[in-house]
Amino acid sequence: MDTESKHLLQKILKGKGRSVTAVRLTVCELLWNQEPMSMRELTDRSADKLDRTSLYRTIGLFERLGLVRRIYIGWKYKVELSDVFTHHHHHIVCTQCGKIVAMTEDEKIEHLITMLAKRYGFSADSHQLEISGRCSECLRQIRS
Repeated sequence: MDTESKHLLQKILKGKGRSVTAVRLTVCELLWNQEPMSMRELTDRSADKLDRTSLYRTIGLFERLGLVRRIYIGWKYKVELSDVFTHHHHHIVCTQCGKIVAMTEDEKIEHLITMLAKRYGFSADSHQLEISGRCSECLRQIRS
């Protein structure tokens, strides 16, 4: 995690009346520059650094503060750092194998979302788009 992002985390936590703790810094570092991870993956990666309860509580706090977001795969989910730390993107999720692909370069989608919000009398403060289906590898397995 770079210094600028660490300072941003500290600023957000302090601005919300929260302490900057070693656990919170560790959780942010675990998610930094990573693909979305399930809670089990996060638990495995953090086993030697912090306990499971602290991890879950910190992820819950980060969700409430908008620092982390969930990406749903059926009834399961993975978490990643929010747009506060990364540039805005959407996802395509394979419902069979759980593969997640970030869609990062589509201005047409952003324009369409803005237009739809206006059409329905809204000002879009935020949005999240996830497309679910099967990836090419899983489709290939089905057809074989």
